[in-house]
Amino acid sequence: MKQKDFIFNISFLLLINLLIKPFWLLGIDRGVQVAVGAESYGLYFAVLNFTLMFNMLLDFGLTNFNNRNIAQNTQLLSKHISGILTLKLLLGVIYLFVVFIAGIGIGYDSFQVKILVWAAFNQFLNALILYLRSNVAALLMFKTDGVLSVLDKLLMIVICGLLLWGNVTGKPFQIMWFVYAQTVSYLMTAVVALFIVLYSAKIIRLTWNFTFFRAILKKSFPFALLTMLMVIYGSIDAVIMERILPSSIAAYQTGIYASAFRLLNALIQIAFLFAVILLPLFSKMLKNKENLVPIVKSAFAFLFFFSVTSTVLLIAFRMPVVHLLRYGEMAEESARVFIFLIPCIIPISMTYIFGTLLTANGSMRILNITSAIAIVVNVVINFTLIPVLEARGAAIASLTTQISVAVMQFIIAFRLLKIPFSTLPYFKCLFYTSLLVVSVYFAVQHLPYGVIFNLLICGGAALVWAFVTNLIPLKFIRDLFAEKSR
Repeated sequence: MKQKDFIFNISFLLLINLLIKPFWLLGIDRGVQVAVGAESYGLYFAVLNFTLMFNMLLDFGLTNFNNRNIAQNTQLLSKHISGILTLKLLLGVIYLFVVFIAGIGIGYDSFQVKILVWAAFNQFLNALILYLRSNVAALLMFKTDGVLSVLDKLLMIVICGLLLWGNVTGKPFQIMWFVYAQTVSYLMTAVVALFIVLYSAKIIRLTWNFTFFRAILKKSFPFALLTMLMVIYGSIDAVIMERILPSSIAAYQTGIYASAFRLLNALIQIAFLFAVILLPLFSKMLKNKENLVPIVKSAFAFLFFFSVTSTVLLIAFRMPVVHLLRYGEMAEESARVFIFLIPCIIPISMTYIFGTLLTANGSMRILNITSAIAIVVNVVINFTLIPVLEARGAAIASLTTQISVAVMQFIIAFRLLKIPFSTLPYFKCLFYTSLLVVSVYFAVQHLPYGVIFNLLICGGAALVWAFVTNLIPLKFIRDLFAEKSR
């Protein structure tokens, strides 16, 4: 794939996601937390994060392994799809059983177990969708994958919108309705994705072959271990907080953390779109021994611009933003958590480039070591800071962990793949960031408009500075419109 093809495809993915996911974030997800309250949402958030910690059993690395494998060997799609689908169903049954037993084991009450079972089933459906999408992306069908990436959220907007504002039940919104809406949305998306993949692979039946299962699981185990370690250091904050804080404040503090995490998660979903394209793209380029530098530079420029701009704007306007999101009594506490949690998008964005590059290269042992180190860092800081700083302590732990991972993967990727460190535009990044900070500071101090208009002005200024500093060359835009006109 040429650099201009990469720019066009990532632009399409960004556009379709930016059309759907902001309304999901600001309308539905926010509306649900406001409707059910911080404690109910915090309880759901903690249980959800608990289910994520067992995702190794659910996916066993099949999605990333498959994405890399099919991108390098597209002829294997028809051979592998029926067997791996059967294996996914088997792993799903094992996952649901283990999560249920683990939930009982740590003392969840009957309502928490109810949330746990449905949330775990939703994770199974989501993992199935991600696996199916990995085949679509590996075939470089990025437009189709883009539609699939927002279909579940579009369905959730319709279903939850009716339940929140349609007055179709006559009852206050309940957190379980949110869980059930996810089930319906994931299920419908999975059916659509399954049809697309089976049509592409010309497969109409599943196969049961233990020899095949064993061979695939052996190959995918390093990916499974990486997934588990990443989920643990990325999700354990809320679980630790809900377990070690006094019961009188645990759910509320977890709700505070969840309210700030909501915006971070939305930013992560946008950054993740780069990994969706980069993993199969890097895999194919490494196999063909193509020059990685142009794609690495382009991805870095876009993700640096996106992550730094988002961080500066959201921190500068944190109080107006949390009031805009109607966080009510927890607005000030949420804003304090914002300061440490939102900057996580910068190191996370970098891991979506350099961690993905190492994954495409098959450097799983190195990735697993860095992730294991991240868990140790995360747990130590969480247990040290949460009893004192509560939700802010968890946010500091998360930021420290993500920076540690990004730095390690950045250094290792450049040295291992012999990419010159001079590849990245360090001076342009510093110049851009300085101009952005000064502009946003001026806007906060002097612009008399509302928060939305001020954010739009600052966003426009950020784009201008990106072009002025040549962080994003105008050539990228010319290539984009040239591709669209073809």
